[in-house]
Amino acid sequence: MAALGWLTPRKRSATARSVLAGEAAAEAGLKSSQEIDGVGAAPTGIADPAVPDFPVFGDARAAAFFDLDNTVMQGAAIFHFGRGLYKRKFFQRRELARFAWQQAWFRLAGVEDPQHMQDARDSALSIVKGHRVAELMSIGEEIYDEYMADRIWPGTRTLAQAHLDAGQQVWLVTAAPVETATIIARRLGLTGALGTVAESIDGVYTGKLVGEPLHGPAKAEAVRALAAAEGFHLERCAAYSDSHNDIPMLSLVGHPYAINPDTKLRKHAKDREWRLRDYRTGRKAAKVGIPAAAGVGALAGGTAAAVALHRRRR
Repeated sequence: MAALGWLTPRKRSATARSVLAGEAAAEAGLKSSQEIDGVGAAPTGIADPAVPDFPVFGDARAAAFFDLDNTVMQGAAIFHFGRGLYKRKFFQRRELARFAWQQAWFRLAGVEDPQHMQDARDSALSIVKGHRVAELMSIGEEIYDEYMADRIWPGTRTLAQAHLDAGQQVWLVTAAPVETATIIARRLGLTGALGTVAESIDGVYTGKLVGEPLHGPAKAEAVRALAAAEGFHLERCAAYSDSHNDIPMLSLVGHPYAINPDTKLRKHAKDREWRLRDYRTGRKAAKVGIPAAAGVGALAGGTAAAVALHRRRR
């Protein structure tokens, strides 16, 4: 941490938490990837014709990193998880309404207020405390089939498959809980997932996070840590996201893509001549001026999920 000495104490603390969150995500992701059967499709030697010079077939030192919400999946994964819990009557309509309001506020404000993030995180963690990780995993498997499977963007899925066909690893990188992200990665045949890590002891949540939510700079730290562990050359790797919050991750690799980008990311990508893909309809793309704030939305969704578990426990 000596290299951080020039930063103010507050910024130094935030950076340290991002590094810790990233390293924890990489460690959890590597562990969970060992449990995923198969690492996608076998290499075919044929690259996606839409990107004739990339990915490079047989480059084992390259990998692809995909944001989840609004990049691979339409909407926020944790919101769909909350819908599934509501269907199972794990929480009441007024709680669902409050969750919907939190989502709307984040999207319309376009500002990630630290106090809102703190409130959402603390609420979720306090209620999840004492529940088993296996419980969330079991529920998540069912909810994926009900609400998530048909919301995968076919265009982004094709991009991910091109990397798999080229013999490269493909990872989800998201602020959603690593358990949820791992389920999605397994179902899509990807290598693994990096997500927010909640501390657990003997399979039971303690009510604490390891570092902070995997959002913004923390995503870049997770990718950096995974690359070091797996021997990836970042200048040969690719990253995909819809949000300007992921510019640190996108800037880390040699092949950044803006997928269904928000206004700020679209401008940033055009200024730097990054590749850009938009799989939304014209009507949805017209709403690009409303930031997704996916990372914060995930935290708000996590609160709803935690409330649901609390209700079930009672």
